[in-house]
Amino acid sequence: MHIGNFKVLIDLIENSSFSKAGALNGVTQSAVSQQLRAMEKHFGALIVDRGQKQLRLTPEGVHILKAAKRILREYEAVRAELLEMKRIVGGTIRIETIYSIGLHELPPLVKAFGAEYPDVRFHVEYRRAAQIYEDVLKGEADIGMVAFPPKHHLLEIVPFKTDKMIVICAPRHPFARRASVTLKEIAAQRVVGFETDTPTRKVTDGVFRKAGFSVVPVLEFDNVETVKRAVEIGEGVAIVPEVTVAQQKKQKTLACVPIKGVEILRPLAVVYRKGATLSPAARQFIHQGIK
Repeated sequence: MHIGNFKVLIDLIENSSFSKAGALNGVTQSAVSQQLRAMEKHFGALIVDRGQKQLRLTPEGVHILKAAKRILREYEAVRAELLEMKRIVGGTIRIETIYSIGLHELPPLVKAFGAEYPDVRFHVEYRRAAQIYEDVLKGEADIGMVAFPPKHHLLEIVPFKTDKMIVICAPRHPFARRASVTLKEIAAQRVVGFETDTPTRKVTDGVFRKAGFSVVPVLEFDNVETVKRAVEIGEGVAIVPEVTVAQQKKQKTLACVPIKGVEILRPLAVVYRKGATLSPAARQFIHQGIK
């Protein structure tokens, strides 16, 4: 059995898809299935319960997956150390990010960093903010990329950008013809919002409360892409980071309107565990790649 089998297993479980795991590892869906059977034969234990509609680990599979992640981390650490001895920045950076950063802020950073350091690979997973903090603290991810990062005695926080929040609406909405709108006018509309436990929702709720208004969204979602889609089809208006709607603004599927009388800014940051032994690649990305 090869170290690559562990990565295939991890990708299979994290994506709940044989085809996605195959694509991530440059093999066919059939090859992933064959590797899984080979691992089960090697360990003499069933890893995945095939009687379920969704991929579900057996108790033995849970244990094997944890071991696979630990072994793969150690392997990547050794590989990174050897590359560092040769003065080569390489290895895999495990990043967990919220959707808006992962889809709109991270790709150009990865592209630019990869062009300068071609031996570096990125393993990116999308998570809710609370899960990102938990995984970073447990060592499941090297770094997290979040918005509105709270101070935490066990986390290092490295700010890298500040987004401006704006109102979006469908092109035929009355707001689309406005130069700006007030919080009072927004509060009187049907509002599409983020779920209550997301940092962005907590901040925008606080802005409305401070101004003396209460907003109860008609729809709530956990990511900006779904919020945008709901607004596009006329479900209401929303407050989102301006950078996330650049494409829709260009295509004129959404109208973007500034908020009058108040500026809502969304700070973005990279977080990692204090005292963590980061790979040279991760350190370089934090101190150079996100600038």
